[in-house]
Amino acid sequence: MYLDPVIYASRPADYEKRLEKEQRCYDLLDQLNIPYKRVDHEETATVESCEEVEALLQIDICKNLFLCNSQKTRFYLLMMPGRKKFMTKLLSRQIGSSRLSFAKPEYMEQYLNITPGSVSVLGLMNDTDHHVQLLIDRDLLENVYIGCHPCINTSSLKLSMNDIINKLLPAMGHEPVYVSL
Repeated sequence: MYLDPVIYASRPADYEKRLEKEQRCYDLLDQLNIPYKRVDHEETATVESCEEVEALLQIDICKNLFLCNSQKTRFYLLMMPGRKKFMTKLLSRQIGSSRLSFAKPEYMEQYLNITPGSVSVLGLMNDTDHHVQLLIDRDLLENVYIGCHPCINTSSLKLSMNDIINKLLPAMGHEPVYVSL
């Protein structure tokens, strides 16, 4: 994987050439005075493909799963430690939703304006009608920093968990539900 070894503390120099959804991530972070570190790299679609990014930013990449119930009437964004195994049954019981499954990419696009491999808490800025419930594994709260994508998986950001909980989520109007996986 190509990984730019430079860690940036600001939006990209080629900001105007980036996708609008990525630009909006930097705009929101800057507007909220949320500091971040950024690295650019080739496309990374899985947590496993982010190992070099993790090492460079000295973080754990957060696993983000986009889920739905069997009726496709409830949608969830689950944030959990990247190396942790996901167990549907355990989560289903905690949120009172049976038969959770991975939501189809078209719902991801519709509600979060994100494509598979780019799922991120930052996508909630596009969910202004609150179709998606954010779920956060309590183990993530032990991390001072986490890594996520700015709605595109060719860059990764290092964000403070405190800033996510206390600045970003309130600004986006999303109240998390905490779960234990």
